Amino acid sequence: MAEFNDDLGQYLISTVSKRSGVKSDLVRAWERRYQAVTPTRTAGGHRVYNDQDIARLKLLHKATTNGHSISLIALFSLSDLKTLLKEECDTSPTPLPQALNSKRNQSHITEDYIEKCYAAVLAFDAKLLETHFENAIVELGTETFIEHLLTPLLSQIGKSWTEGELRPVHEHMASSVIRSLTYILRNNSPSPANAPRMVVTTPMGQLHELGAMLAAIMAEFSGWQVTYLGADLPAEEIAIAVKYVDAQALTLSLSFASDDHLVHKELRRLKKLIGNDVALIVGGRAAWHFQGLLSEIGVLTIHSYQHFRELLKELAQSQKNSC
Repeated sequence: MAEFNDDLGQYLISTVSKRSGVKSDLVRAWERRYQAVTPTRTAGGHRVYNDQDIARLKLLHKATTNGHSISLIALFSLSDLKTLLKEECDTSPTPLPQALNSKRNQSHITEDYIEKCYAAVLAFDAKLLETHFENAIVELGTETFIEHLLTPLLSQIGKSWTEGELRPVHEHMASSVIRSLTYILRNNSPSPANAPRMVVTTPMGQLHELGAMLAAIMAEFSGWQVTYLGADLPAEEIAIAVKYVDAQALTLSLSFASDDHLVHKELRRLKKLIGNDVALIVGGRAAWHFQGLLSEIGVLTIHSYQHFRELLKELAQSQKNSC
């Protein structure tokens, strides 16, 4: 990597992030974990980057978007990165055996992270869990991290809790660590002004917000402009938020199965308040418990993140066609 040159431009990390397309937190992670760039520092201790750093980050961003592991290409020279990307443009689509092999490799990496993260939860080591999460986000990308690592991990934690291997405090610790990383997980690219709009929350009586938070992030990656409200809101407040942002969809997460009829009452009330012009989408690990009601009032139920993405694509296209 070239040494810093005073003749080149000098930029703070906020500018580097905008010009390279790599979020500031990810720039720091790539720098700290893989030495992908080596900025100098001002007298005040601020990182200072140059034009070559920005060029490297742009190429690394493109390569990781194409599926390359940052751990394998972080130290590539600019020339090697350009060659790598050029070869991909010049070659035909990846043959099926190689594509399958790539999926197997990613699956192996994901399973390895699940094991390490679960061991950190079991040891009640929040710092280690956070480190594993940060590395996995860099290695796998946000959507793969949420769908193929985080979701199975949370299911495993929940199962172990019911079987007595873990205590509720283990689940709370893991949730707290995940919540602290949302600034890295969020989509850094602003939605276009004409993007479809969505409100995401949980209804009254549903206190766990992690599922709603992850759904909001996935919706952002699907091109939606999301207003996230947190958890445990009454139907009237949710409906007002939908009206304020002129949302085309409302997504709710149900994580706790209850027979006290509060959720039934709130969902019926909410559906009446928002009407049929706003799509009501419901997911979460307890959604099955309310399936009879959800079918009765015409709710779109999420079965998986892939199903959620397909549903959002259909709704966005429908909205576009109606304009």
